Amino acid sequence: MILSGSQNIDSGIGCYAGSHDSYTTFCDLFDAVILDYHKHDKKAKHVSNMDYKKLSCPPLSADDAKMIVSTRIRVGRNLAEFPLGPGISKEQRDKVEETVSGVLKTFTGELAGNYYALNKLSEAERKQLVADHFLFKEGDRFL
Repeated sequence: MILSGSQNIDSGIGCYAGSHDSYTTFCDLFDAVILDYHKHDKKAKHVSNMDYKKLSCPPLSADDAKMIVSTRIRVGRNLAEFPLGPGISKEQRDKVEETVSGVLKTFTGELAGNYYALNKLSEAERKQLVADHFLFKEGDRFL
């Protein structure tokens, strides 16, 4: 749980929950880390609403809107039927990618976009995605 972060202090990641049960079993550690880093105590509840039309955001001025070059979506959890990263097999990881990429292809309108499989990128595509801030730069082997 903390061994990787202790051995690789340059990673920027200090502890890992290897399973859903880790949050309960090691709650003293995770609750303290989450409070310190994210400022959420253990009684806080996260409410997800993926309907972008229901966001309550002030409108951007035309000048501010021009400054937005890209957005990045970070997926930090696997699908419920699969284990978390440390416990997932190659076959399960491939199935997660197949499932998620299939769903992404159904998005339309403002949600439509391109999906790039990391193991199929050309060097030119990788460089362009890094330049466009869609892909992490080299240097952190954990990203």
